[in-house]
Amino acid sequence: MRIDGRDALLVALALACGGAIAAPPANRADPWEPFNRDVFAFNEALDVGIVRPVAETYRKVLPEVVRTGIGNVFGNVQDAWSAVNHLLQGKAQDGLEMGMRVATNTVFGLGGLVDIASDLGIDRRSEDLGQTFGRWGAGPGPYVVLPVFGPRTLRDALALPFDRYVGLSNLVRANDRYGVVLLEVVQLRSELLAAGRLADQLAFDKYVFARDAYLARRRSLVYDGNPPEEPPESEDSPPAPAGTAPSSPPSR
Repeated sequence: MRIDGRDALLVALALACGGAIAAPPANRADPWEPFNRDVFAFNEALDVGIVRPVAETYRKVLPEVVRTGIGNVFGNVQDAWSAVNHLLQGKAQDGLEMGMRVATNTVFGLGGLVDIASDLGIDRRSEDLGQTFGRWGAGPGPYVVLPVFGPRTLRDALALPFDRYVGLSNLVRANDRYGVVLLEVVQLRSELLAAGRLADQLAFDKYVFARDAYLARRRSLVYDGNPPEEPPESEDSPPAPAGTAPSSPPSR
């Protein structure tokens, strides 16, 4: 059974639920909590008032096959960036396989509309520049909530402009970019409607729920699903000195 990004997010939200409900008011990974809560409230108001209703209408109006095709096109562009990040992290085989996935879907999948590669067993292994920075030894830094873009670590926030630059919106004509960005936002939000409902039902404090789910999911992704145990004194321990044998999988 293949688990896609939406399923992974649902799993991360569910796993984080118990810890989120019992989390203390202050968190060492979230030193900017008052500011973050204000931005979170703004994003929630924007979502409830505009983004979610548009995404729900989009989901009702467009047939599933059309929405799947649109999502596949955006995913195919992201897969190309993932291939680059795999190579930057020194994972040559994964990079080549992701490159093969992009080539297969681009040539035989009508420019990415159809996910032929998954049917052939070439599954998506998404990577972004934030994960690459982690591989190079950069710690996550404090948790931060960005307007519109939502939860990030400081490391992911610094990588975000580069991740956005290689998106589909920059591969089309300038006059079409805003339309492509809007379509991408609505498509993504439509895919996360179920996750949003889950958070509404399970979280006493939705901010804490979202924060802990995001941090747990990112930590898992950075370590390819096998994160080492966190040291008790700090979430962002300095890397071991050069030449020291690691006691756990290398940091990403």
